[in-house]
Amino acid sequence: MPSAQPATKSKGTKKKTSSKDNRVELIKKHKLSKKDLLDMYDNIVTSRRLDDAEISMKKQSKAYFQISGAGHEGILTAAAKVLKPKHDYFIPYYRDRALCLGLGVTPYEMLCQANGNVGDKASHGRQMPAHWGHVDLNIISKSSCTGTQFLQAVGTAEAGKYLSKMAKDGVDHSLPYHDDEIVYVSTGDGTTSQGEFWEGLTTAVVNKLPVLFMVEDNGFAISVPTFVQTPEGSISKALANFPGLKIYTCDGTCPIDSYDIMKEAEAYLRAGKGPVLVHATVTRPYSHSLSDDHSFYRTKEELDEEAKRDVVNTFPKFLLESKLATKEEIEKVEENAKLSVREAMKKAIETEWPDQSTYMDHLYSEDVDPTSEDFNTEPQFSGKEDIPMAGAINGTLKSEIQKNPLMRMFGEDVADFSELEKLDNEDLKGKGGVFKVTSGCQRVSKEGQVFNSPLAEANIIGRAIGQAMRGIKPVVEIQFFDYIWTAYMQLKNEMATTRYRSGGDFKCPMVVRVPIGGYLKGGSIYHSQSGESLYTHIPGIRVVFPSNAQDAAGLLRTAIRCDDPVMFLEHKHLYYQGYNRSADPGEDYMIPFGKARIAKEGSHATVVAWGALVQKSIDAAKKIEEETGKSVEVIDLRTLAPFDMDAIKESLSKTNRILIAHEEQKTSGFAGEIAAKINEECFNQLDAPILRVASKDTHVAYNPGLEEVILPQTNDVFNELKKLLEY
Repeated sequence: MPSAQPATKSKGTKKKTSSKDNRVELIKKHKLSKKDLLDMYDNIVTSRRLDDAEISMKKQSKAYFQISGAGHEGILTAAAKVLKPKHDYFIPYYRDRALCLGLGVTPYEMLCQANGNVGDKASHGRQMPAHWGHVDLNIISKSSCTGTQFLQAVGTAEAGKYLSKMAKDGVDHSLPYHDDEIVYVSTGDGTTSQGEFWEGLTTAVVNKLPVLFMVEDNGFAISVPTFVQTPEGSISKALANFPGLKIYTCDGTCPIDSYDIMKEAEAYLRAGKGPVLVHATVTRPYSHSLSDDHSFYRTKEELDEEAKRDVVNTFPKFLLESKLATKEEIEKVEENAKLSVREAMKKAIETEWPDQSTYMDHLYSEDVDPTSEDFNTEPQFSGKEDIPMAGAINGTLKSEIQKNPLMRMFGEDVADFSELEKLDNEDLKGKGGVFKVTSGCQRVSKEGQVFNSPLAEANIIGRAIGQAMRGIKPVVEIQFFDYIWTAYMQLKNEMATTRYRSGGDFKCPMVVRVPIGGYLKGGSIYHSQSGESLYTHIPGIRVVFPSNAQDAAGLLRTAIRCDDPVMFLEHKHLYYQGYNRSADPGEDYMIPFGKARIAKEGSHATVVAWGALVQKSIDAAKKIEEETGKSVEVIDLRTLAPFDMDAIKESLSKTNRILIAHEEQKTSGFAGEIAAKINEECFNQLDAPILRVASKDTHVAYNPGLEEVILPQTNDVFNELKKLLEY
């Protein structure tokens, strides 16, 4: 039975385990047959032999990294026997070899991953070994990042609940789900120090989600002992009073104790009572990885003592002493495991590597191309002609969310109300975002499509990733670009890499809406930042930056309907300007990505701009014409990843002079990338140096006078254009 509290795991302390007789009683209680017990031992010993095989391959230069699951096999074998592949969902961390093996991943597939060849079902040669994934078994692709998985697990569980509710409401969809499904997510004790672990727990509890948080406590985070980073050296003690969280503790070195706990946890989760945390104490007989040597920080005496608890030693001994299996039966299991792993290794080493020509595959969707003519539709204008950019975005969101029941919108303050009963109160307008861009979206949507999140940016993005991988279409908001940095790990290492690192088996089509930029007095430093180049630098992400209402509507609809992750950057200063308004372009209006707009035609110089600098460039160009009689062409890129190099080339063939204007700081800004490409491809067409206008290389200051000189103004563009035309 689960203990109320685990023993504190620190120096000189051992966790008490159940007696042999108690384990026999548990076997009877759960009606485990001899075959069940021998199958469990087979999984344990096969997992250990696979670790050894990878170590051998590494020494032969047939594997290039190794990290083992040794010592963790007891709890993981039990978990695999209780949970259901193809029914439940799994986001296992790198020690979970025995779990994945028990769920159905083959030794051959595991050793193919170690070799990085085409037999690798987890990543198709894209990720290190032990970074588990298997689309056929609902094992969701896991990255190297520690802590990111918890929020993705929460999102995965939320998606399951959405899909179940949709079916009950009579909404047709073809996405797989089960009413009683469990989402398993695991971690070592070290990663419980990550903030996203606590965010994941909190959100799972608040929303009563069926998430199983498995903490495998081997006493070390690489070389740092648990007691150094966890209060009293025990995560379950630290969480003992966490409301709404069911906690179980067990001896993870004992498959029988572990099975008993897992059965209780399973029943609790499938009954829909909320999340569970299982704290399993295990051992770590091998070093953290082959890049680590634990003999530098662990004594031989410590390791010898720990070996007495190692499941590969204790479990067969228990089976023998309890007369649950014979020596011959145990030896047969061991021999079969040895032979099967040896054969798998031989076959894996002989399996071919991926063709080098495939290195760019699966960065973006290969089925839906948002740069194609499929996304080039004509506007069908109606209604008022002066809808501001904020209104155009709002209208597009309302239109798309009513058409697509799989679309979900969330973020801090995006809903009109968190209390659903207030939706019918006509006296309350509702929030609908800081800038009112999502106002009324909740009122026109189905229940559950629009909701508020905690004020936690990683929480928003991580949950969206988990939902997107289940087929939901998240359209989420980060309230200010200035606070996106806590979500950067999720955006760069998770969202952007999902399709690539899984060889196309998993994808992450979602839209991240972000108010960006300055020119709003009183906002600095932390409400005026730009930094679009930090996202154009990341493969796998589309980056969109409209300057006017019509484009915002068309580009947002493309972003929602495409199959890639999109950073949709909305300049705050442009939300309610008079010069960039439009009539409603219609419910099917779309603009292809990578297609620039000629905002003003000209023949003597070209300005390339986006965001707030488009209008400033137009104004500067008009002033130049008035003073010099020379005409300036202004190109609004509209999207930065991809950007329209053909439009730049075509313009440059006429003007032979080019200026690039943006709000981001000049040094390492995106203008530098455009300039480099022009230099590489259009050098012979240049009659003058490529010039840039950008913010000064400093932070945006609060004082209006300082802000004005730091941010690029119309006169800055004008002065650089004069210089350009004088060459």
